[in-house]
Amino acid sequence: MFFKLVSRNSKRTGKENGLFFSSLIVSIVAFYIILSLPQQDVMLFLKEMESDAVNRLMGMIPIFYGMTLVILFFLIYYAGKFQMERRRHEFGVYLMMGMRRFKLFVMLLAEDLRSSIVSLVIGLPIAVLLSELISLITARFVGMGVVGHQSSFSLKAVLWTAAGFMLVKLIAFFILSGKISRQEIGSLLVDTPKGSKKQFSPTVYAISLSAGLFCLIAAYAMAIDGMAWRDFINMVFAVILGLLGTFLLFWGLRFPIGYIAKNGGCKRRLHIFNFRQIEENIVHSSGLLAVCSLLILAAMCCFGSGIAIERFYNCSDQKVLDYTFTAYEHDDVQRIREVLAEYKLDNQFSDLFEMKIGNIRSGAPMGTYEYENAFRMDSVMNALSEMPESEDREVLINNLGCATAPYSPFLISAEGYNRLLSLAGKPTVDLQPNEAAVYMGNDFTTENRKEILNSILSDKPKVKILDDEFYLTGEVQSLNVVTDRSISLSFAIVLPDDKFELYTKGDYEIYLDGVLASSATENISLMTAISNMNQKLNETGLIYESYLQNMGRQLFYMVATSYITIYLSIIFIIVANTIIGVQFLMSQQKTNRRYRTLIRLGADYETLYKSAKRQINLYFGIPIAVALMSSIFGVRALFTGLLSSRTSNNIFEMMCVSGAMILLLCVVEFIYIFAVKRSSGRYLLTLIEPLREE
Repeated sequence: MFFKLVSRNSKRTGKENGLFFSSLIVSIVAFYIILSLPQQDVMLFLKEMESDAVNRLMGMIPIFYGMTLVILFFLIYYAGKFQMERRRHEFGVYLMMGMRRFKLFVMLLAEDLRSSIVSLVIGLPIAVLLSELISLITARFVGMGVVGHQSSFSLKAVLWTAAGFMLVKLIAFFILSGKISRQEIGSLLVDTPKGSKKQFSPTVYAISLSAGLFCLIAAYAMAIDGMAWRDFINMVFAVILGLLGTFLLFWGLRFPIGYIAKNGGCKRRLHIFNFRQIEENIVHSSGLLAVCSLLILAAMCCFGSGIAIERFYNCSDQKVLDYTFTAYEHDDVQRIREVLAEYKLDNQFSDLFEMKIGNIRSGAPMGTYEYENAFRMDSVMNALSEMPESEDREVLINNLGCATAPYSPFLISAEGYNRLLSLAGKPTVDLQPNEAAVYMGNDFTTENRKEILNSILSDKPKVKILDDEFYLTGEVQSLNVVTDRSISLSFAIVLPDDKFELYTKGDYEIYLDGVLASSATENISLMTAISNMNQKLNETGLIYESYLQNMGRQLFYMVATSYITIYLSIIFIIVANTIIGVQFLMSQQKTNRRYRTLIRLGADYETLYKSAKRQINLYFGIPIAVALMSSIFGVRALFTGLLSSRTSNNIFEMMCVSGAMILLLCVVEFIYIFAVKRSSGRYLLTLIEPLREE
C-alpha cells in the first residue's frame, strides 16, 4: 500500500509539474554533453594539433560542472519548494490521520528518488543519442568523414551526471523536508497569505526606474566603446553598473505598472485585478525577477555571440595550401625534395613551389640588417592624410607608419606569390621592372581598409626602395603565404624576382609550399589524408607545417565558442524560466482566496483563465523584454572585447546571425510560457470544480 501511494503521488506530481520535470531532463542532457566532450571526435583530433589549448579547455570543464551544480540546486530548490507548498494541506491530512512524521519523510524521499531515477532513465539515453549525433555531424562538418567516426559514449560522463544530479536533488530535498517536518499540523492545513512589504511613494519608484536606465546605458556604452575592456577596474565598474541598473530598473517598475493599473482606462474584464496581481508579485520578488532577467540576458548573449563567432571562424580564410616546409638555407630546398623522393612522397603533391620572403639589405655585409630609410612611401601616407577622417583611416596611418619608414618592410618574390594566386583561382600580379604590389595579411586589416588603400593604389603612387623609385600597382594582396597562421605578415611589398634578389642581397628565407595531389585524397576526407601524410612525414625528420595546424586553431575556436556558449545558454535559460514559472504558480496558489472570491461573484473558468494568461504574459514578458533589449548591446559589447580589428567589417553580418539566434531563444520562451499557462489552467480547475459540485 505504501509503495502504491508513493507511485501514485509521483505520477500525479509529474503530470502537475511537467515544466519542472522537462527542465530536469534537459539539464541531464546538458550535463552529459559537456562531460562527454573529451570523447568527441573533434576533441580527440584537436588534442593532437592543439594539445595545450585543448587541455586548458578540458581543465575548465570541472569548473563548468561545479557552477552548473550550484545553479541546478537553486532550480531544484525553488521547484521543490513550490511542490511542497502545493501539497501542504495533503501533508497535514496525512499527519492528522495518524501518519508519523518519519514515515512521511520516508514517503517523500521515496517519491523524490523515484522521480530522480525516472528523469535519469529518460534523460541519459536522450543525452547519449544526442551527443553521438552531435559528434557525427561535427565530424562530417569539419571534413573528418563518418567512416572514421568513433563512439562518443562516456561511462565516466554518465556516472558523473547521475552522481551530481542525485547529490543536488538530495540536498534540496533534505532542506525542504526539514522545513515541512518542523511545521505544526494546523499551519499545514491552513493557507498562509503573503506578508506585506513597505511601500514607498511613486516618485521614489520613478527615480529608481530612471537611475536604472541611466546605469544600464552607461554600462553598455562603456562596453561597446571598448573602455570596459581596457583594464580590470573598468570591467568591474561596467559590470557593477549593469547589475545595479538591472536591479534598480525592476524595483522601479512598480511605478509604470501602478500607473497603468490606475489610469489604463481599459474595459477588459479583471483589468485592474490583473495589474494589481502583477504589481504585488513585483513588490515581493523584484530582485528575483532581476536575477532571472540577467540569466536570460546571459543565455541570449552566449547563444547569439557564440554561434556568430563560430560562423566567422568557419569561413574566415580561403584554404589553398596543404603543407609548408621550412628551408633555412638555399641548399635545404633541394634536400627537402630529395628526402620526399627518397620516401616516395613526392608524387603525393601536385605542386611544390618556393615562397621567398626577406628584408631589404641596404648594402650591408651578408647577414646584417640596416633598416634606416630603406623604404619610403610618403605619397601613400600623404594621400591617406587627405582622406576624410575615419577610424579606418587612422588605423591605416598608424599601421603603415609602423610597418615602413624608418623600418624596412618584408619583401615577397612575385614568382612564388603568383603561383599561389593561380592555385587559388585568382588573377596573378603582372609587374613591370619598376612596379610593386602591396601585401597585407588578413589578420591585420579589414575589407574597408583594403578598399581605402585600393583607391590610393589605383593612382599608382610612387615609393622609394633605397634610392630607386617604384610605382605601387594592382590591389592589396592578402592570401596566406604559408599554411601556418603563426607566420603572418602585417605589411610587405611584392617585387619582381630580379629586384627581390637585388634588394635582399640573396639573404632571405625560403618556404616550400605544397598542395596534395588528388590521388592522395581519393575516397577519404582531406583531414584524414593530411593526418596520414603527417605520420609519413614524421618519419622523414623534415620540419613542416600542415593545414591541420591552421584548421586546428580554427576548430578550437569553433568548438570552444559553440559547445561552451550553447551549454551555458541552455543552463541559464532553463534555470531562469523555471524559477519565473514556479514563482508565478506559487504566487497564484498563495492568492487562491482571491480567485475563490471571484468565482463566488460569478466569474467562470474561461474568464479566470484569460486573466491568468494575461498575468503570465506580463510576468514573463517584463524580464524577457528587458533581457532582449539588453542583449542587443550585450552581444555588440562581447564582439568589441573578444574579436580582433579584422572583424569590424563583419560586425553587421555577425549581429544579424546573433539576432536570429536570440529570436530562436524567444521561441523557447514561448514554449515555457505555454507550459506555465497549462499548469495555471489546471490549478484554476481545482478551484472552480468543487463549487460546481455543490
